[in-house]
Amino acid sequence: MKLIFRIQRSNRYSLIPLISAVKDRMKDVQIFLAKSTQEVLQVEPPAVVAYSFMSFDLDDISEEISHLRDMDYTLIAGGPHITARPFESLKMGFEHVFVGDGEENLVDFLKGEKKTVFDGLTNRIDLDDYPPFCPELDLFMPVEITRGCAFECAYCETPLIGGKKPRHRSIESIVHYCKIGLTKNRYIARFISPNSFGYGSTDGVRPNVQAVDRLLFELKRIGMKEIYFGTFPSDVRPESVDNEILKVIKKYVNNRSIIIGAQSGSKRVLEKIKRTHSVETLLKAVDTILANGFIPHVDFIFGFPFETDEDRYQTLELINKLIQMGCKIHAHTFMPLPGTALERVGSAIIPEWFRKKIAQLSSQGKLDGYWEKQQTLSQRLIGR
Repeated sequence: MKLIFRIQRSNRYSLIPLISAVKDRMKDVQIFLAKSTQEVLQVEPPAVVAYSFMSFDLDDISEEISHLRDMDYTLIAGGPHITARPFESLKMGFEHVFVGDGEENLVDFLKGEKKTVFDGLTNRIDLDDYPPFCPELDLFMPVEITRGCAFECAYCETPLIGGKKPRHRSIESIVHYCKIGLTKNRYIARFISPNSFGYGSTDGVRPNVQAVDRLLFELKRIGMKEIYFGTFPSDVRPESVDNEILKVIKKYVNNRSIIIGAQSGSKRVLEKIKRTHSVETLLKAVDTILANGFIPHVDFIFGFPFETDEDRYQTLELINKLIQMGCKIHAHTFMPLPGTALERVGSAIIPEWFRKKIAQLSSQGKLDGYWEKQQTLSQRLIGR
């Protein structure tokens, strides 16, 4: 069987675990990686073409598969948009779709299972059962140490895609695959987690300091030259920050920054977007990070349609306070993602006066992020 994975810049982290699962379990499957429609067409059918995509890529994907569905290709798809809109996605021309966890279901499909919708939401995998990357094809990525998020932020797809119960890859599994990476000259350890300071904990919130300490110690012991923990893509929740966890990671990590989510300076907005922390909790976490010698990189989301000018002033006040404390600010624009609680509230609204304030901070080097591009993407998501 020929299996073509349609690689895009935005889906590598979604596809590499799937490629790894197939390579590990299905030795008789020929795997092809296609970075364009033209590269798909270079593989003579019959073949399976696998997509994974986000909602703002929908138009491009729809156009692409319109050229393939009349050929002898079997079109399958998973990822964020498919998980949120499986039955609508079938109408695009996909023959089989995969929601939630895809590793086990993709292997079952390749073995002959022919469901229309493969359910990876109710039947979740154990991360230890599958490799996090594919060294045989020289496909590496940060090791996913936790899948699933205990929080239910109203703008976020993570609890839908990965589940609301955090599942942790074991230390033994992480170390095993990092050893394999070392044989391929991969001396830098990075991780994927919705809340890295929750690694190993039962609730995904309260730090399991012993587990984190042991993990990072073992990685140093086997020869990892650099370790990055608590920075992208393993950000941190304010509720999980304390002195003990920071003192532990400080012994091992190379990152001097910690990425932490604030999202808004308005209590009203924080409540509406279902953040479970207050501004006071955020400020306490920032103080603790600074006291331990790290620079907080604080995430904010602008443009919620229900924001008032008072909410925006409160956010700007908090941003300026954080900058004075020594923080860096990372900005995002709200996007109404399908499958989230806020998918139908409308696209982002950023008044001109507020946009100028944010642009000024950006020009001064105090704020960064793709918030301007995301404003366009927010408009594109309406009706998805």
